[in-house]
Amino acid sequence: MREREARRRRQTDELIDRIAIDEFEAYHEHPSLEPVVIVMAAYKEADNIERVVKAMPAVVNGEAASVLVVVDGEDDGTSEIVRRSGGYCVVAPVNRGQGAALRLGYRVARQHGARYIVTADADGQTDPDDLARALGPVMADEKDFVNGSRRLGSTHGTDAVRNTGVVVFGRLMSLLMGTRVTDTANPIRAFRADLTASLLLEEPQYQASELLIAALSSGVRYGEVPVTMLTRHKGESKKGGNLSYGYRYGKVLLRTWWRERLSRRSRARSPRG
Repeated sequence: MREREARRRRQTDELIDRIAIDEFEAYHEHPSLEPVVIVMAAYKEADNIERVVKAMPAVVNGEAASVLVVVDGEDDGTSEIVRRSGGYCVVAPVNRGQGAALRLGYRVARQHGARYIVTADADGQTDPDDLARALGPVMADEKDFVNGSRRLGSTHGTDAVRNTGVVVFGRLMSLLMGTRVTDTANPIRAFRADLTASLLLEEPQYQASELLIAALSSGVRYGEVPVTMLTRHKGESKKGGNLSYGYRYGKVLLRTWWRERLSRRSRARSPRG
């Protein structure tokens, strides 16, 4: 029963993705994205997105960059603003969650010319100057995956509970993965575009921990760079209250860790030819 439900969910996701990609290619007339693609997921961010898109760099470490925003259903005008502001936009026909939106963004980016991907927030919490710092070690072939860290850098956020959660989840991740991780949910993540095609990514929401655990489990060269976490330009976070967010985020983190652990065990037991 569980496998049948998972298969049905994958089929539905593929249908939604295909509709979004077809519309994207038709609107942008089969675009060729730049070598660096800045991927953002947006849900009702019409008040913030123009300022965010226009602030993104056109060149990152000497390579031309494109901005790709994935609107996660319920478009409130965000897509029109993105396109008017010079960015590319993929519009999912239904709301699924940030994880599903980012997966779609990774897919579109790598299928349309991206060599490198760096993620950012659509609400203005990302400092554009930090993107080059995160991508630098990847573009120099020193690291495969680089995470931004507000603990190594700074944060403008004053929510004591959320800031404490960053520390707690960082320590938990470090313990489980045997790799020092200081900020598991930072919006800035940099990697080669083809990496995302080799990882199992299936969480509809809270994909930051899933992506990080899947990448670490695959043996990537991992690194962190200090970044600045800003506050939202306008509006409120869609993540919900601290307790409910922390519970759901932790649940995804542990579920992904267990999944990858079982996968490693299975591979270890498989006979080699």
